[in-house]
Amino acid sequence: MKLIVVTGMPGAGKEEFLTAGIAAGVPFVRMGDVVRENYAASGAEAEGLSVGEYAGRERKLHGADIWSKRVMERVKSQLCIIDGCRSMDEIRSFKNLGGDVVIVAIHASPAVRYERLVKRKRADAPADLNEFDERDRRELSWGVGEVLALSDYLVDNMSDLESFHRRSADLMRSLQ
Repeated sequence: MKLIVVTGMPGAGKEEFLTAGIAAGVPFVRMGDVVRENYAASGAEAEGLSVGEYAGRERKLHGADIWSKRVMERVKSQLCIIDGCRSMDEIRSFKNLGGDVVIVAIHASPAVRYERLVKRKRADAPADLNEFDERDRRELSWGVGEVLALSDYLVDNMSDLESFHRRSADLMRSLQ
């Protein structure tokens, strides 16, 4: 089994990288989808928890690798992209399956990421810079910085979208 594990800070372009994998026909699982689905079924919203707070609570209750374990229940092929890894505990969990794990980090500056997150207008978009900074601190507290630092590949996403898609597609071809 080969897992292409994608990481990056919010708004860096993980979803845009994923389009290269989809175009290449590689199956994928979004860790964020698994978190959001579990959150919706948990009743955590009624408790006043945000999705991020719920994800953190689950890590505290069930271990730092809980989301990788829940994601692996959905992997059904010998080659799969795992989108949205946040910690080396998750990476170790993926590697414990005995497969080949390749980490791809997507990078964009905080200013660019903030602008993208605001333009996306998703429910989790930051209301202001303070909320953006708070989200970054939470993500970093989970260990995403270590995953970024120890990645096998780094894809810069500071230029135009077409160039990023081209570089992403080139990397996807080389990883298959």
